[in-house]
Amino acid sequence: MPAAKGTLFLIPTNLSEPIDPERILPAAHLAIVRRLDVFIAENAKSARAFLNAVDIGRPVSTVRITELTHRTRAQETGALLSPALQGQDVGLMSEAGAPGVADPGALLVDAAHREGIRVVPLVGPSSILLALMAAGLNGQNFAFHGYLPADGAGRVRAIADLERDSRKFRRTQLFIETPYRNQVLFEDLLKTLSASTVVCVAVDLTGSTEHILRATVGELRRTRPSLPKTPAMFLFQA
Repeated sequence: MPAAKGTLFLIPTNLSEPIDPERILPAAHLAIVRRLDVFIAENAKSARAFLNAVDIGRPVSTVRITELTHRTRAQETGALLSPALQGQDVGLMSEAGAPGVADPGALLVDAAHREGIRVVPLVGPSSILLALMAAGLNGQNFAFHGYLPADGAGRVRAIADLERDSRKFRRTQLFIETPYRNQVLFEDLLKTLSASTVVCVAVDLTGSTEHILRATVGELRRTRPSLPKTPAMFLFQA
């Protein structure tokens, strides 16, 4: 008789430094993390830092951490899930925030479902949802677009297209940028969007320098705030 399959636990991690596990996960979920011996992570170094902060009660070097990145191919998920297929519980961690949301973990979760492995998402931070909550924009109809085009002309066209979509469907648009390019994206938003469109920038969510900037484009054109080179979520609604 084949052994029962393990469970794949989806473990949210910190969005900012320093790592404070008690703010990230409820006590019951921290207990789950502490008993796991097998982890799959987007970045092994970050995963080890998180597990050290959690204080799993043994050297982190004794647990197994395998990486899953955007380069991982679908046919490689079988090897990653092998412990779960053999009956071991496995934890999946993102580089930051909620695994499977805007990160390569979705590939593994899809494979787990197809293999009949139980998937359990744990409560924890998601920068997308935290930003949407804080923005006061339409939370009934929204879309996350990841990164906008890197080239200036393509980025401006994308912003204009998203504004038309937002106006037509009353949809909140969300996206991110590499922190050192925050100001470039912000200036393109102010240059391209209508004066009445509302923009929100959620900076360093859950961190010590957390700041929620929200105003119309017209107001922001007058004040011209500078954005820090810190992880941020951008939102707008026409």
